[in-house]
Amino acid sequence: MRDIVILGSTGSIGVQALEVIAANPELFRVVGLSAGGNNLTLLAKQVRDFNVPIVGVGSGAQELKGALSGVKVIDGAQASEQLASLTCDLVLNAITGSIGLAPTLAALASGNKVALANKESLVAGGDLVMAYGSEKIIPVDSEHSALFQAMSAGRASDVSKLILTASGGPFRDRQDLSQVKLADALAHPTWSMGPVVTINSATLVNKGLEIIEAHYLFDIAYSKIEAVIHPQSIVHSLVEFKDGSTLAQASPPDMKGPIAYALAYPNRVGGAMAPINWNGKQSWDFEPIDEKRFPAVQLARRAGALGSSVAAIYNAANEVAVAAFMKEEIAFTAIVDTIEKVVDKLSASAPSRIRDISDVSAIEQDARIYAREVLKKG
Repeated sequence: MRDIVILGSTGSIGVQALEVIAANPELFRVVGLSAGGNNLTLLAKQVRDFNVPIVGVGSGAQELKGALSGVKVIDGAQASEQLASLTCDLVLNAITGSIGLAPTLAALASGNKVALANKESLVAGGDLVMAYGSEKIIPVDSEHSALFQAMSAGRASDVSKLILTASGGPFRDRQDLSQVKLADALAHPTWSMGPVVTINSATLVNKGLEIIEAHYLFDIAYSKIEAVIHPQSIVHSLVEFKDGSTLAQASPPDMKGPIAYALAYPNRVGGAMAPINWNGKQSWDFEPIDEKRFPAVQLARRAGALGSSVAAIYNAANEVAVAAFMKEEIAFTAIVDTIEKVVDKLSASAPSRIRDISDVSAIEQDARIYAREVLKKG
């Protein structure tokens, strides 16, 4: 029986993790949950359904206390950090955005292992996170879970290349992106995800973030990390070894697979997802990314190669631009344009290394301020 703490329990990953746990009560026990507070009704139901003794919430604590008798409620901006520090077997960080970095560090500092779905933890603070050792991190993103599994077939020194796959999002075959509307960007053809991640997938910023994440997780040079379009989303990533062999991890596009793998690692959970139907006809396509239409990937590679502080700038600028697009204040193409302008402006003066989380906060603050200036100028 493993004791699990879930941060971001009302989001897509958190909800699916609880479904995996509910299907396997003999394997897992939920000892803590946290959420931002946007869906208190769901959070209260999760606490009752799983008999969770302690819950953290960013806002709405009084309402939650009224709905949950006998449950300890922690409120405030540091609620998830406190939950992450609870004694447990594993902390699943399913928070979206760079606000997930502090809870990741809190969990690691407390000696907990982290099932990491919050890619921004590594993008914004990769040096800080990996200082605790790669053995403390189990990736949850489907791409990084695939790499993690495929790399177990050989030694890290034998790896010549990592290849991440991308569905291509809703605009893979759309040439003119100038008139994209919010509803268009939220209509992902394959995955069901939260709105921010879905928009990041539409711009392919998500793939850029994942390249940076892979660099830190697997200690691989950016020059050895590639990304390709794979519309079927069956092959989640590939590892090429120096002898010319390439190993791929394949499964239907269902996040319960990588979630269950992270929760139970090194074991596997029976029936976590349906397998591929090998009796049916299969056709898998792969094609290069059109970097002219989707410049976010190459921009992320450039930002990452310049250093961890520039990767943090990239991520913070994207968060501001995506928020503006979701309010329908800017055009879809302005998202990556804004990121590039912020990276170009601030990279020259960015610190060569990040010493602590206060450095990350300062870098992100500068990036957000300049990103808002760029957006204000149109």
